Amino acid sequence: LLARRKKAELVDVLTEMAEADRAVLRRLTTRNAVAATTDELVAATHQAIDDATAFDKRDINRNFAYDDEAYAKVKRNLGRLIASGQLRLAMPRALELMKRGSYQVEMSDEGLMAEDIEDGLGVVIEAVATCDLPADEVLAWCSALLQADRMGCIARRPLEALRRRVEA
Repeated sequence: LLARRKKAELVDVLTEMAEADRAVLRRLTTRNAVAATTDELVAATHQAIDDATAFDKRDINRNFAYDDEAYAKVKRNLGRLIASGQLRLAMPRALELMKRGSYQVEMSDEGLMAEDIEDGLGVVIEAVATCDLPADEVLAWCSALLQADRMGCIARRPLEALRRRVEA
């Protein structure tokens, strides 16, 4: 059926599907390594954080499903921002991930997504640990992340270790 379609028809169908379902769009952009401007990457990261941390409030205190593909996209996008020299744009996205993700963990029964959150944050924490940003900026960022963690346990050890190293 699809083999008989013309390329333009297939592109139209994929475009329509991607516009209707962000998970399809994530798969297509990941699989085809679509290049993005910095602004597009920041927007895509914000959208992935929204998708990853979304949950139905009627499922509070349950072991609800979450979008682990969106968490993987957040991690990839943060890595892409850092690789393109945009660490300062990745840092507030990491803070957003901590705020929204720790709230999701707090509202869930078992907090299964905590590891995915730590994976995404880890990319930025590692980059901040090896960067040449001013110490006061790094310390303020670490403090903001630690304060934003509603559970008090997400990426706490690497953040405290980074803070101690910068203070020394």
